[in-house]
Amino acid sequence: MLSVFIVLVTILLVVVCLLLIVLVLMQRPKQEGLGAAFGAGVTDQIWGSQTTNVLQKGTVYLGVLFFVLSLLLAILKAREAAQFSNLNLPKTAPVAEQAPAAPVAPVEIPAPAVNLETPAAPAVETPAAPAVETPSSPEK
Repeated sequence: MLSVFIVLVTILLVVVCLLLIVLVLMQRPKQEGLGAAFGAGVTDQIWGSQTTNVLQKGTVYLGVLFFVLSLLLAILKAREAAQFSNLNLPKTAPVAEQAPAAPVAPVEIPAPAVNLETPAAPAVETPAAPAVETPSSPEK
């Protein structure tokens, strides 16, 4: 259920971002920059003569909505991460503290006997080479 909310908030956040971009680009800056690309009279005809005030208010509302949705998405993702990490932990009872055990004397382990003499290499028999017959020359 939490993942459904995360997807919905993400989609809504993307839509708000796109609308915010459009609103900012439609506004006329003081130097008539990119806002003049839509034409001075077009925006006045669509939204009236108070276009600048309407676009500024819309930008403020969408900006606040952007921050609220971003914060909500961060909270939802944190809860999802906490829920996921709680699922992976083993369910164990808390361990009661025990008194330290009495020190144990170290046990000496005898070292293995070391034979310093090198063992003789086993005798390896070399197979004899097969006898090669030489062709004898016929007598004449």
